[in-house]
Amino acid sequence: MDAQHPNAPMPATSRTPDEDHPHEQPLAGVVHDNVRHTESFTVVGNHLVQHEELSLLAIGLSCYIQSVRQGTSVDIKTLAARFPEGPTRIAAGLRELEKHGYLQRTCTRTSTGRIITRTVSRNRPGHSAGGARETASRSSARRAAQEKPPPRKRLPAVPRPSCPAPALLQAAVDVLTGLRRRDPRLLLSATDAEHLAPGVAAWLEREVTPTAVRHALTENLPNEPLIRPAAFLAHRLTAQLPPPPPFRPPVPSAVPEPQHPLQTCDGCDRAFRAPVPGHCRDCRTDHLESA
Repeated sequence: MDAQHPNAPMPATSRTPDEDHPHEQPLAGVVHDNVRHTESFTVVGNHLVQHEELSLLAIGLSCYIQSVRQGTSVDIKTLAARFPEGPTRIAAGLRELEKHGYLQRTCTRTSTGRIITRTVSRNRPGHSAGGARETASRSSARRAAQEKPPPRKRLPAVPRPSCPAPALLQAAVDVLTGLRRRDPRLLLSATDAEHLAPGVAAWLEREVTPTAVRHALTENLPNEPLIRPAAFLAHRLTAQLPPPPPFRPPVPSAVPEPQHPLQTCDGCDRAFRAPVPGHCRDCRTDHLESA
């Protein structure tokens, strides 16, 4: 019978590293100590940062360009002033990004004749956010067009006064704004009153009193609702326009008496007006009474 050795060490067994040190990190390779960003961050796809054909410079340039605000200059001169790499290396990196679809650069002439470079940065080549926005915009436009009521027809034309003086047009507006007191259905907007004012002014210019204009516009109104009172009034102003007043020749003004020169009275040296020298009225009266 073999002797037993209870104190002898147990034979070694193979164990995985995790079993030996379950809480230790790997000895080689990167260790991520990440904190979730809540502000001032940019989402960059792994298809870019792990791109197998892009250089590290091109990847860094694309990450920087995607992080800046819209409208920031990203031309070669500006990037060379921002980073230690020279213009030659930066230009090569931008060409890489263009080749793989992360950048698109086009030359555009402005209205002043200046030529500028327009740069479009794409964070996911082959997918355009502009196309999705354009599709959504067209869909919204169609929906808005369906919901928007059809445009109202223009109001009919109205007569025009021969002399549209401001005072005459204001009097016409006063007539129109007073119509609602006769019938609430004739409440007009400021735009409608401005359109109808010349028509009322044409009536006033033809010597029709404001009271007569109000009566002509409000008498015998239909019993049914007035869908568009401004169009109804425009029709009446045109269809019932009175004729011009009869011609009246101007009245000649009285011819003023001629202004005679001052004369000195031969009898009393008093000044008086007369065409020739002689005696004043008092001296002529005294002379007749003595005779």
